[in-house]
Amino acid sequence: MDKKKRRFLMRSIILIVLFGAILFTVYTTLTKEKNEVLQIGDNAPNFTLVDMYGDKHNLEEYKGQGVFLNFWGTWCKPCEREFPIIDRYYKEYKEKGIQVLAINIAESDFVVQNYIDRKGLTFPVLIDKNKSVMEAYNINPLPTTILINSEGKIEKIITGEMKEQDIKSYMEQILPD
Repeated sequence: MDKKKRRFLMRSIILIVLFGAILFTVYTTLTKEKNEVLQIGDNAPNFTLVDMYGDKHNLEEYKGQGVFLNFWGTWCKPCEREFPIIDRYYKEYKEKGIQVLAINIAESDFVVQNYIDRKGLTFPVLIDKNKSVMEAYNINPLPTTILINSEGKIEKIITGEMKEQDIKSYMEQILPD
């Protein structure tokens, strides 16, 4: 086989592989299952996660209560500023039917437990190890807080840091009747 034929054959093979890669990328992008963006009034997607003490928390079990669902990371400075305030109001409102669930995004048990111990947090902290809950709720950026009313519907979606008066107001907003 002469040089021109080999060069033509190699170029043809490369073009076929590139064309196949482009087709595969287009196909996977078009057929990829996307989670719908959650809206106020939507049912909150159910999930089951385990807290740092090994207890399972299933969101549906909290129907009848208001749920303050907070997505966070140990490296997140706004999260660090919010937690003492959230914890203080959790202690005040838990007897009135408010549940705080803090969902850490895929960090190790050791890192999260160390953080909880240092901060003295009393509300349940869950770890979303495979990011399935984060994806179901389309969480980006951290912190993000989802307020869920006693019927299991989304009342409000807050992205970014909350101030003390906001946290208190949000907990009052989801108080069960």
